[in-house]
Amino acid sequence: MNSIFNRLLRYFIQGAIFIIPIALTFYLIMHALALVDGIIPIDIPGLGFLIVIVAITTIGFLGSSIIIQPILNYFDSILVKTPGIKIIYTSVKDLTSALMGKDKKFNKPVLVKLNKHDEEYRIGFITNDDIEKYLGITEDVVAVYFPHSYAFSGYVAIVPKQNVKAMTASSSDVMKFIVSGGIADLD
Repeated sequence: MNSIFNRLLRYFIQGAIFIIPIALTFYLIMHALALVDGIIPIDIPGLGFLIVIVAITTIGFLGSSIIIQPILNYFDSILVKTPGIKIIYTSVKDLTSALMGKDKKFNKPVLVKLNKHDEEYRIGFITNDDIEKYLGITEDVVAVYFPHSYAFSGYVAIVPKQNVKAMTASSSDVMKFIVSGGIADLD
């Protein structure tokens, strides 16, 4: 019974880590749209949306400049030190950075044979090839992230390097192929 409860709790936490940043982002954008639409006396369809998009882009620009960076670093240090929030914030920050940041981690698409008796391969991305440093595993293994189709989730497996084959396709095409369930029209 305790095992089932722990598993359900783990699933709940995983779901919360997945849904909270998305819901919070959606809520903040909708709130910003309502605020902008309430301030502007002119009723032009789409104007509030355009203003919010320009504001977010401007914040992104300022955030990457010297002016705002110390402020963002200060808030970042507070969030990283806050119990509870730290886990969610750092996970979302790392995933966002891995997908879109300067340090993209999903740049090594591979085919992985998970079962040596099977001819089934999974498509994934090597996210870490120095497992000993992080997990203390001394075998010749790598961490491979397997995204799920039609979702922004996936799982990580530690697999023998001999079961991993590099792919020649670009990582963006491979990600598109996986997320679309294999039906994307790749260029």
